[in-house]
Amino acid sequence: MEVFRKLGKFFFDVIQSVVFAISIFLFIYLLLFQPHKIKGDSMQPNYPDGEFLLTDKITYRFNQPQRGDVIVFKAPINEEDDYIKRIIGLPGEKISIDNGKVYINGKLLKEEYLSPTLYTSGGLFLPNGKEVVVPENHFFVMGDNRNYSSDSRAWGFVPRENIIGKAWLVYWPPQKAGIVPKPNYNF
Repeated sequence: MEVFRKLGKFFFDVIQSVVFAISIFLFIYLLLFQPHKIKGDSMQPNYPDGEFLLTDKITYRFNQPQRGDVIVFKAPINEEDDYIKRIIGLPGEKISIDNGKVYINGKLLKEEYLSPTLYTSGGLFLPNGKEVVVPENHFFVMGDNRNYSSDSRAWGFVPRENIIGKAWLVYWPPQKAGIVPKPNYNF
């Protein structure tokens, strides 16, 4: 009988530990951080296909998204999918594309994280030479690899409620591991 009691206590301790570990994992996964895998070439060369990152789901509960933030959000066409893009335009700003460059409120946006030879073309939603105003609680986003990115130029603005979080940390592959840098626009 003593053996069964000790065995029962051992299994109870194991089950209790497993339930506790799963609870911590779910708390972190659902409320704090979530892993995401980069799928496709839209964020090349800064975030290549197959790279893994942690998404910070806390920051935007207390602060507004900022220009330059790399965000994860529900895809506009199929909300089952998540997209990863960079915030370019903030609510109330006028966005335009002219001669291969992006303009915010008529001022050239200097994007030092992009190749200097990159030519940014317009799309169906924002053709070259046109201007759009970002509505309240919406953001204009683009991929870093403009020629291979389905983004706001094609399908419009991202509603604030569709944003899952901010890309915070690259953790795979190990040689690229580190905090996701925040660009300085001097805007």
